[in-house]
Parts: sequence; C-alpha cells; structure tokens
Amino acid sequence: MNLRNSKNIIPGFNITLSFTLIYLIIIVILPLSGLFFVTAKLSFSEFIANVTEPQVVAAYKVSFFSSFIAAIISGVFGLIIAWVLAKYDFYGKKILDYFVDLPFAIPTAVSGITLAALYAKNGWIGSIFDKFGIEIAFTKTGIIIALIFVGFPFVVRTVEPIIKDLDRELEEASASLGSNKFQTFFKVTLPIIFPALLTGITTSFARALGEYGSVIFIAGNMPMMTEIVPLVIITKLEQYDYDGATSIALLMLLISFVMLLVINYLQKLTQRR
Repeated sequence: MNLRNSKNIIPGFNITLSFTLIYLIIIVILPLSGLFFVTAKLSFSEFIANVTEPQVVAAYKVSFFSSFIAAIISGVFGLIIAWVLAKYDFYGKKILDYFVDLPFAIPTAVSGITLAALYAKNGWIGSIFDKFGIEIAFTKTGIIIALIFVGFPFVVRTVEPIIKDLDRELEEASASLGSNKFQTFFKVTLPIIFPALLTGITTSFARALGEYGSVIFIAGNMPMMTEIVPLVIITKLEQYDYDGATSIALLMLLISFVMLLVINYLQKLTQRR
C-alpha cells in the first residue's frame, strides 16, 4: 500500500514530512555539516597532520582499545542480565530492571564522580584493590569500568526482547533429542539471539567512543597514557586550535557514521531472523 496516498493511515503526510525534514536539517544536518565546511579549508596534508599527531594517535589507541574491551564485557554481562530479566520471575525484579536504565537517566558527570570516588585508593572499592597493589582509578582500567557502566544497558535492552520472544518449543525439541542445557543454549538459543547481541555490543562500542563526562573524572587524563579523544578535542578548542579540533571531530564523525551503518545492518538482520 502506498502510505503517501492513503488518507486514512497518515493524515497530513505532507505537513508531517516537511516538519521532519526541517527538524533534521536544523538539529542534525546543519551542525554536522559545519565540520565539513570548517575542515574543507584545510589541505589534505594539513588534515592528515592534525589527525596523526602523536598525542592524538595515543588518544585513539586509548579510546578504541578501552571501548572495545568495555563493549565485549558489556556484551557478556549484558546477555546474562537480559537472560535473567527475560526468563525468570523473582522478588525485586522490577527494581533490578529500573537499575539497568539508571545509566541512561543520571548525568554522566555524576556517574564519573561517583566511580572516581569508589575506585580511588581511598574509596570503598579502590582501597580493597590497593591492598594488593592494584590501582583502578586514573588508569585505563578505570576508563573501561566507566565505559561498561554507560554501555551495558544498550546490550540488555537490545537482547532482552529477543529472549522474551524465543520459541520455547525449539529448546524443548533440542532437549528431547538428548541435548543438555549448555548444548541447547550454544546450538539453538545463541544463534537466534546473536544478531541482537552483536547489535547491542556495536551500539555499546559506538556509545563508548563518544563518552566524555563519566570518563574524565576517573581517567586521570594523562597525555599519551589515559587521555581520550573527546578530551583532546576539548583541549584543542580551549587552546583555540579550531583546525585541529574540527579535523579530529570530523574523523570521529565519519567513524560514527560507519558504525551507524553497521548497527542498522545488524538490526535488519535481526528482524529477518
């Protein structure tokens, strides 16, 4: 059915479509296109020089490595939490469900200060690890913990609906054929939920790359060691190095766009399955 010609399904199609396009142009397209306009005045060699400075490259390594590790860990524990919420009924389930969404609700600066206070050497958790000579706050480990905190809800909310919609008869058929619980999970259940799990992990990774508020308080922000890409951009802006800041921002924008394409593809794959 052609929705544009249907008066019953979508009344006022031209008005709503116009509003949508105007909204996207003003809120999304124009601000992002500004990066291209500012960077366009630079030569290709200048652009490459800006995005390949040693300090910037070190920040890339910290951001991408920490985001990747955090996304994998979020995938594992997010899957477990989603499985518990979707499969079992227990006392306090709703409270646990609310806590999963808490990282979405609280300001990232609040989460960053809280994590830094907990994992510092004199913090509740950090003091325990400090007895064994393990330092968490102001290291890459602290960055990973902060990124897990903001990233695992994406995995839970992506995977949980798929687990709820699983056909229980498939698992029962697998059990009737002699498979144990682990064989049923890895050979029957996991292949079904894997596209959604991969989507959640990818979304968590993309979110972690751009995270700023919850990281800077626990990272220590030491150049070449624990400095993340968003902080490098902010620092360059404070130093009035707009060319360097926009060059790095444009590169991260292109990477984010590629990640968005991957996420959309994985979502379509999930819908087909």
